[in-house]
Amino acid sequence: MKCKRCDSDQLHKRGKSKQGRQRYRCMSCGKWGAYYPNGGAKILLFDIETTPLEVYVWSLIGNKYIQPNNIIKDWNVVSWSAKWLYDSKVMSDVQTPTEAVARDDARIIDSVWALMDSADVVIAHNGDRFDIKKLNTRFHINGLLPPSPYQSIDTLKVVKKSFAFSSNKLDYLSKLMTNRGKLETNFKLWTDCLHGDEEALLKMLTYNEEDVRILEEVYVELRPWVKSHPNVGMYSDGECCPTCGSDDLKPNGGYYTTVSNQYLSYRCHGCGSLSRRLQSELSLDERKTLMRGLPR
Repeated sequence: MKCKRCDSDQLHKRGKSKQGRQRYRCMSCGKWGAYYPNGGAKILLFDIETTPLEVYVWSLIGNKYIQPNNIIKDWNVVSWSAKWLYDSKVMSDVQTPTEAVARDDARIIDSVWALMDSADVVIAHNGDRFDIKKLNTRFHINGLLPPSPYQSIDTLKVVKKSFAFSSNKLDYLSKLMTNRGKLETNFKLWTDCLHGDEEALLKMLTYNEEDVRILEEVYVELRPWVKSHPNVGMYSDGECCPTCGSDDLKPNGGYYTTVSNQYLSYRCHGCGSLSRRLQSELSLDERKTLMRGLPR
């Protein structure tokens, strides 16, 4: 982001206004200003950890389908962790030893529901297939209504759609992009949590919190490549990047062209993503002269 008066990037943050706008002062010209981080959108990165099921089986071989009646104890959420984009604070909750033994996640489900209910956009790795559906299941079981509508960004879907990395796992992506990976764990950590081991539960929480930190770093790296990213400009008062909310937009020197229209394209110097204007560069008369090929 740059100063609107002198175009300097020497901006120093000076707290937040009552409306949640980030206040800043330009150290070059002295101008004071304020902006909404992320265009004003409340973007939540989150991750959950769940327990395994306990079931009766006849053999370790060939158990492709286990009857529901064979379930001894069903899964639940043992911990969750979340943070608002660019906020240094990581929020989290974990079961107490008593709750873990009883498989009672009602308290921590209440706390994560409140966060999901206040978010405009949520981000998770494999979130659409796992985290969101798992949370919805526990919301319903614990007597909660659906949280307020939000848009979802699944970083696993992003890498599968646009890249061919050797692995799409968050640990691999984090090591590749940020030189740091997930904390090492093994299955014993989960079984210890099931038995109410307080040290294991705290370790699970630490593991969960670190996952959210690296998720944020991976998301920021992937952000210019996210197709159909939620338009955070909808939450801003002025012209800004629809992907990150920055007002540091410059014409890209080209156009985005469809079969019947042409739009001026822009590059965001805040996040690197491309965007276009909604207004066409072609007049109505110019569009009337266009031809379109027949489907075959």
